[in-house]
Amino acid sequence: MEKLIEEFSIGLFFWQTVIFLLLIWLLKKYAWTPILNTINDREEGIKNALESAEKAREEIKTLKASNDKVLKEAKIERDNILKEANNLKKSILEEAKTEAKTEAQKIIDNANDSIKNEKEAAVSEIKKQVATLSIEIAEKLIKEKLSDDDKQMKIVKELIKDVKLK
Repeated sequence: MEKLIEEFSIGLFFWQTVIFLLLIWLLKKYAWTPILNTINDREEGIKNALESAEKAREEIKTLKASNDKVLKEAKIERDNILKEANNLKKSILEEAKTEAKTEAQKIIDNANDSIKNEKEAAVSEIKKQVATLSIEIAEKLIKEKLSDDDKQMKIVKELIKDVKLK
């Protein structure tokens, strides 16, 4: 009787080991590989998104530098216009002086308005680009997530079906 129990235990251990190894093989073939592939794809997507964000940040820096340059040039132009106005003021009669001051102020206001409009246009364009980029990134991530869940559910259902059959 003890020999029978011992042989049964050895047989049971053998079949448990076989079933365990078969289960490991099935998991590796149908679950771990797709999961690891999905994780790698997500990692690549995040990496690309970070690179895109860094590029956008660099573009923003470039646009800001360009905007600062335009602002400096406008200030220089304003200063030149003021110098001209002062020279005119010295050379023309009192009436011409008043007219020159008014004209110079109009040019400065126009230059400031122009700078303001260009700055607002540049900021608006940057916001549009950032919004578009953000939407594209979010759209890609959502598509990827939904796609991955479907794949994972399909694999789980197949594994459950295989386990029930055995």
